Amino acid sequence: MAKSYQRSDLSVDQMLALKTAAANLRTEFADTFGVEAIDRFLHSSYDELAGRASITNFLPLLAERFARQRLRALVKVEGRGHGGAPVVLFLCTHNARRSQMAMGFFSHLAGDRAVAWSGGSEPGSSINPAAVEVMAERGIDIFGEFSKPWTEEIVRAADVVITMGCGDACPVFPGRRYEEWVLDDPAGLGVEAVRPIRDEIEQRVRHLLAEIGVHPTT
Repeated sequence: MAKSYQRSDLSVDQMLALKTAAANLRTEFADTFGVEAIDRFLHSSYDELAGRASITNFLPLLAERFARQRLRALVKVEGRGHGGAPVVLFLCTHNARRSQMAMGFFSHLAGDRAVAWSGGSEPGSSINPAAVEVMAERGIDIFGEFSKPWTEEIVRAADVVITMGCGDACPVFPGRRYEEWVLDDPAGLGVEAVRPIRDEIEQRVRHLLAEIGVHPTT
């Protein structure tokens, strides 16, 4: 019998939203994982995000998105199926600025020909407003993204891991390509100062795409 996850720390609306998230994930991964494994990933994802969230209203939805990413990573790690598109993981300390901009550019330029994920060694509570604004200037919306930690299955599923200032805290697993991008930290900087960092990230992403054989869409 599958384990039932009962929680006393959620409102009625949050519990309903989490049940909906569980139903969505069970439908998507029904042929790959059991109900208990899916629910365990969902609730552990919720706990990871809840520990640092300043606003909890949307946590069930974010937990569903995070759990979906982790389950897709596990599908690849366990060899249960994968579309073949290369996976690039962008890591920084807070997953609120540089790694989010890099993921935004990569996803925008690669389309469905490659996959971008991001994470942090010490995830923040929200995405940096200046980073959101400068990316919007390029027509890329990262407002709906959220800071999240890296997990073992996500790192193991990545073909390329790009680190940005997280030092020894960044995970290292054999068999994947690692590259450190030395970039100024946008923390505490205004829009004018963040724009050059954004532009450098874009150029690095375009170069990375060329290296992995993905022609940018624009």
